[in-house]
Amino acid sequence: MEVNTPTATPASANGLGYGPIKPLAVRLNESTRTQLDIIAQLNDRTVTDEVRLAVEAWIDKTKADPAIQRRAQDVRDEIEREAAGKRDAIAAIFDATSAPKTARAKAPAA
Repeated sequence: MEVNTPTATPASANGLGYGPIKPLAVRLNESTRTQLDIIAQLNDRTVTDEVRLAVEAWIDKTKADPAIQRRAQDVRDEIEREAAGKRDAIAAIFDATSAPKTARAKAPAA
């Protein structure tokens, strides 16, 4: 079964207001693909739209998962620790309030 997908403009995927899109290739076994084709046909949508809707639903479900939320907070905390370390390193190198380096004493002329 061949499914024609309308050409999407850069600003909108199939006119559905998704904004700029990036292609994603997904490999499915024949049975899953056939089922997806039929579901798309029954819903009067393209296979692309069915996949997009499914992925969006999965993302929403995942974002609501308390374990994922805890992990996301752990990652945020780690990012903040790394950023603080880098800020401290830059301040140590370039901080204008640090004591100026003393000039070397010139060696006496021979």
